[in-house]
Amino acid sequence: MAVDWLGYGYAALVASAGLAGQAESGSVPSLAAGLIFGSIAGIGAYQISENPHNIWLSLFASGTLTGVMGYRFYNSGKFMPAGLVAGLSILMLGRLGWKMLQKPHDA
Repeated sequence: MAVDWLGYGYAALVASAGLAGQAESGSVPSLAAGLIFGSIAGIGAYQISENPHNIWLSLFASGTLTGVMGYRFYNSGKFMPAGLVAGLSILMLGRLGWKMLQKPHDA
């Protein structure tokens, strides 16, 4: 069973972006959203580590962040942290889509 290191790294980055958003603008909602979605992504990474085809929670987190942070990046034009999180969320969606297309292996 392989550990989903990319998923855990993504979760840490999302939580860090929430911290950066709070430090930059003093926004408590940015902090809360970063910590909540970072936690959801971390739980999703754990689920993928246990079962590589259990991608739904990670898909929810990365899909939601792609939309929300992509919209914020589009409106503000600021790469940090909205553009970075949106870009990495799109990459995570692609990775999860690839996992969906892979056939399950018989044990």
